[in-house]
Amino acid sequence: MHHHGYAWLGEKKTFDKESIRRPPGQPPTAGSEKDVVDRYREAVAVFPTSDVPPIQTAHWLMKPPSMIRGTWEEPKDAGAWLGLQLTEFAPRFASEDDREAARLVLLVKAAVERLTWGGDVSLGHYLNGTVFHSVALVTCSPNRAEPALPCPEVGAGVTSRP
Repeated sequence: MHHHGYAWLGEKKTFDKESIRRPPGQPPTAGSEKDVVDRYREAVAVFPTSDVPPIQTAHWLMKPPSMIRGTWEEPKDAGAWLGLQLTEFAPRFASEDDREAARLVLLVKAAVERLTWGGDVSLGHYLNGTVFHSVALVTCSPNRAEPALPCPEVGAGVTSRP
């Protein structure tokens, strides 16, 4: 078992656009309403290559490997990366409570515990202005929520990058 890290920073209005955050699913049936057809077409065109976080955390595994920010065998190492992500952006969190160091430590500790039993972690914070920061850790080989999803090919060795 190993863990992949993903991060996204962007406009909240982009994050709120559900059609680009869901895999396409089944095509609409004949006679479907135009907005249903339009959402499906947008999902087909955008979801596979969009770096916007998917609604279901495990669906990150459907994205290109180039979106992976790091891969770790040990939950503690993945948690350390998560801690760095949170520490980097905490000064910009819109909520003062979310910036508290003790809270961030507890989030990382809980994430490591979840990864240990094969769970996924997804966190998001509003930043000052209209920006949203999302960070996720996805367990692979297999993923508990979506065991049929293949693990992305990331090359040999364990990597990490900002």
